[in-house]
Amino acid sequence: MTSSTPQISAFEKETFRATTSEGHDICHTVFRRGSGAPVVLIQELPGIGQETLALADRLICAGFEVILPHLFGPVGKTSIAGNLVRVMCLRKEFRLLASDRSSPIVDWLRALCREVRDERKCAGVGVIGMCLTGNFAISLIGDDSVLAAVASQPAMPFFTQGALHMTPEAVAHSRAALDAKGPMQVLRFEGDPLCTAAKSECIKRAFNDDGTTRVKEVTLPGKGHSVLTLDFVDEAGHPTRDALDGVVAYFGQHLC
Repeated sequence: MTSSTPQISAFEKETFRATTSEGHDICHTVFRRGSGAPVVLIQELPGIGQETLALADRLICAGFEVILPHLFGPVGKTSIAGNLVRVMCLRKEFRLLASDRSSPIVDWLRALCREVRDERKCAGVGVIGMCLTGNFAISLIGDDSVLAAVASQPAMPFFTQGALHMTPEAVAHSRAALDAKGPMQVLRFEGDPLCTAAKSECIKRAFNDDGTTRVKEVTLPGKGHSVLTLDFVDEAGHPTRDALDGVVAYFGQHLC
């Protein structure tokens, strides 16, 4: 992050409403900025903090339009303690502790991706999910509105690292989509305590079990967690910078 990171006031603001498959009516604010191929950037923490805005700015500078939905927490900063409990345990559109189940918010995000694709009259969008929302990106690649997806340190469910926060049907749908679209990316630190080796092996069993690489894992050395935000170091040759450069190249290949 640099002092020149644009604040949230630099983004256009709108609301987007959609109904989930379970009949829940969900409405959230969506921020957008930039021009070029659209990338839906899903926040990783309660609140859209400065590190997330810095990532958005780097994607914008790389030639993409960033669509940043505000799902939980404050805007312009993060507030973890109370908001994390609220999101994980109380709100009906999030079921982040559940194994082999998907959050209803994925339906809303899928509708948002379709809306962006149709509004921009493009072939599809890119998606980045991180930590709490990492599995969302893996689910969303199954939709025809999403051409490329990156799951950075997908951690859910926290307490069952050998499981995914996805239904078996969602896994099957994403597998089939990846066969057609080519592999998506998963980013994680080797010693990440929240997105562990057990989570990595679970993803590989779900998607790469037959010798086909549907999910390409980029493993960084060390015990960090937030590859593209909190632990990002904007220096040439640093593993996190290389990871971001790889994401930009991947999106450039599939979206532009």
